[in-house]
Amino acid sequence: MWNGAISFGLVTVPISLEPATDSHDVHFRQVHLEDGGRIRNQKRCDLDGEVLTEDQIGKAYEVDKDTLIPITEEDLAGMPLPTARAVEVVAFIDANSVDPVSYGAGDYYAKPKGDVSHKPYALLRQALTRTEKVAVVKYALRGRERLGLLRPVGEALCIQGLHWADEVRSPATLAPPETDVSEEEIKGALTLMDTMAVEHLADIGDTLTDRYTEALHEVIDAKAEHRAPKPAGGEEKEPAPVVDLMAALEASVAKAKESRGEGGGPATVHEMPKKKAAAKKAPAKKTAAKKTASRRKSA
Repeated sequence: MWNGAISFGLVTVPISLEPATDSHDVHFRQVHLEDGGRIRNQKRCDLDGEVLTEDQIGKAYEVDKDTLIPITEEDLAGMPLPTARAVEVVAFIDANSVDPVSYGAGDYYAKPKGDVSHKPYALLRQALTRTEKVAVVKYALRGRERLGLLRPVGEALCIQGLHWADEVRSPATLAPPETDVSEEEIKGALTLMDTMAVEHLADIGDTLTDRYTEALHEVIDAKAEHRAPKPAGGEEKEPAPVVDLMAALEASVAKAKESRGEGGGPATVHEMPKKKAAAKKAPAKKTAAKKTASRRKSA
């Protein structure tokens, strides 16, 4: 979908970009309920009602409801786009320093292109792996310049798109007013988090299954086969009102343990256990003295 090169100082790594994810969304067509005919979306001029073809349609910027500024392809051709065929590395940073809210503008695998790219590709990947840093990159895709992070994923390199700083809204006005939370409640939340902790996403198991999409495919298959769909199972859960926060935490810990086969029953939220101090070894002289005394008794 894109061919170019990673520019790393004076090192050039020829690559192509491929989508890193697949969408499993189910897409529907609009149909006429009376006869099942497809609904076609036609592009029609507001002024004369004429249905237009693609070569009759141009671009314009809407200043307000009554004012449009025409923008031609010639206007856009003169725009500066230095990263049109390059992924430019501009800096290296710690991955943890980027807030996750900045992610979400597309994920792509950078595939090495040609034998000449293999060594510099491996060099960049190993350097990033050893330093545990990611590269801040700029690149152009679909007619606009974009920001991203270049990082190793297994044996490959991945570009994760980032939103520009002015695209991320400030959460300052969304936070609740300052609220008192007791130390006991914090310890209860930590106990619940510890009970629900896993090492990797894959360890969660069936919980990560998209049951809605599975049920939707079953409905489609059943209709195609002229049969009734199998019961989907599961019920929509209404959030319970929070009356007693500590009681809710204790019940949540008990439920989490039961789901892991650790037994149900009432759970008590308590302080997280601290690591035991290592036992001190007896001095060498005392040990030697004990051995001498033992020998005398046996004699």
